[in-house]
Amino acid sequence: MSLLDPVRPAPARHPLRTETLRGFPPLAGLAVLLTVAVLLAGSADRWQGGWAETRGVLHDALLILLPLAAAAGCRQGGRERRRRTEELWATAVRSPLAGFLVSALPLALWVAAGYLVAAAGALLATWPYARGDGPRLALLPADVVALVAAAVAGQVVGRLTAWRPAPPLLAMAGYAVLGVSATAGDGAGRFLNPALPVSVREVPVGWQPVATAGWTAGLAAAAVLAYAARRRYTALLPLTAAVVAGGLLVGAGDGLWRPDPVAHRQVCDTSTTPQVCVNARYGELLPQVTEALSGITGRLRGVRNLPVRFEDRAGEPRADEAELPMLTPFGRSLVRGRLTDPERYAWEAVAALQRRGDCDTLDPRVDLADDAVENLLAPSPAQAHFDALDARGDEEHRAGLRARTAARARLAAMGEDERRTWLSAYFATAGSCDATGVPAL
Repeated sequence: MSLLDPVRPAPARHPLRTETLRGFPPLAGLAVLLTVAVLLAGSADRWQGGWAETRGVLHDALLILLPLAAAAGCRQGGRERRRRTEELWATAVRSPLAGFLVSALPLALWVAAGYLVAAAGALLATWPYARGDGPRLALLPADVVALVAAAVAGQVVGRLTAWRPAPPLLAMAGYAVLGVSATAGDGAGRFLNPALPVSVREVPVGWQPVATAGWTAGLAAAAVLAYAARRRYTALLPLTAAVVAGGLLVGAGDGLWRPDPVAHRQVCDTSTTPQVCVNARYGELLPQVTEALSGITGRLRGVRNLPVRFEDRAGEPRADEAELPMLTPFGRSLVRGRLTDPERYAWEAVAALQRRGDCDTLDPRVDLADDAVENLLAPSPAQAHFDALDARGDEEHRAGLRARTAARARLAAMGEDERRTWLSAYFATAGSCDATGVPAL
């Protein structure tokens, strides 16, 4: 290049790029990501392995994330006041709305990106352990829009006030409003809460996420236009959209959700007696559950008067069914797609077959028969411990232990045909609290 050639200045970077890559917005996105990560890590046993549970924990995180996004927006919006550069920005060529968006959009995008990265991580963490249906993504776009709206609305608040405690106070106020609304038992206004908890047995109707996004985005857009637009009456358009969307949410009420068809469907193993059925949400768990109950179903082969199946549905079982021991909520019997204690699970299944949980007191004869059947089919994991305590107790406890031990031995010593006959007579009395019809041991 000749020394006489003119020096070309480097092309000026667009201010939006500078705002996006530097300063506070990337930190805000990182704060959202870390907040979700901490919330997820602290409750991993309760969601990892269920798509509906993963959806629920990500959605419930909005209770904290929405106030956090609003506070971050408020801090970003008050930046020029803190720097005392308001008058300088007022002389810029760009319009007030363009100047606002140059500051607001990077923060909103980083907040959304932080949440989406955390959501992707949660979905990937669930994938290896899921045992049934597929990912639940219907709420994710509306949740992202709500976070963006909170960040943008918070920036409007930050532009309007120079008070330094405004961001934390805005976060506390937002958390209080969302928390009270989320825990309200009734009142149509709670359906306007974008962080309203979601049941794992329900899915939103098709238009619900769209209406929620319209409600939150409309309010934020109206606030921005009312603050920064040259023609402030244009704020009426998004405000009208928000009112219409909010009206739909309030008017629909509980109709915003419908029963999840997968959660009300059963997957069954019909080769056992009783049959073993699990909820289709974790239908691939059926072999594990069948294996855990194999000691019970194997010894009950040929026995009459049994329930037709173990069922896994919400509500009371039908007359010819027994309720499968609870697998949900995750974190107790089931963690990351595995049964935590198959022996205890089988013992709980025997109690479901006996169906005497509503009895205040039991005749000693019934109690003796129940204990012998329990010991035969699936002994309590704590049985040896309690037997040892009775052996060291007073004469009444020792006598009770001797009677139980003798009854267990008599049932175990029966021939197969005799035991099947005895068990058939015993299960004919299932659910009864008195000794009528209970066969002797």
